[in-house]
Amino acid sequence: MKIIFNYRKERGIFGKTYRPVADIEIQKSDGRWVEFHPYIDSGADITLVPYTMGLYLGFNTPTGKIEELKGVRGVALPVEIRRVKMRIGDVEFEPRVAWALIEEAPPLLGASTSLTNSTSHLWRKRER
Repeated sequence: MKIIFNYRKERGIFGKTYRPVADIEIQKSDGRWVEFHPYIDSGADITLVPYTMGLYLGFNTPTGKIEELKGVRGVALPVEIRRVKMRIGDVEFEPRVAWALIEEAPPLLGASTSLTNSTSHLWRKRER
C-alpha cells in the first residue's frame, strides 16, 4: 500500500510555502471516526493534538500527569500523553499522542509515532 499526502499552500515570511498535510481519521471516545488534518512533521517525536481538538475527541480534563514537550525553540509545552486510534486509508493504529493543554499548538503527525516501523517506509509525497 502506498500512502499519498497533499500539500497545503500557505503564506510565510519567505512568501508562498507548501506544507505536507495528512488526511487521516481519528476515533472519538464514543467510537465515531472524525477527520483530522495535521501537518506531517518528520522531526516530531510524537503526534500533537491541540487542546480543543482533544476536548472534541472526548479527552476530559487533564488527569494530573502533565509532561513538558520542547521543540526547536526550547519552549516548554504542557501536554498529557494519551492513546487514540487513528487510521490512514485502511491502516489502523493506536499511537501515543500528546494532548496540548494550550490551544496555541498546531496539529502535528509525528513520524516516529504515526505508523508502525513496518509501514513507515510507505510514505510518499504527491507532486505539487
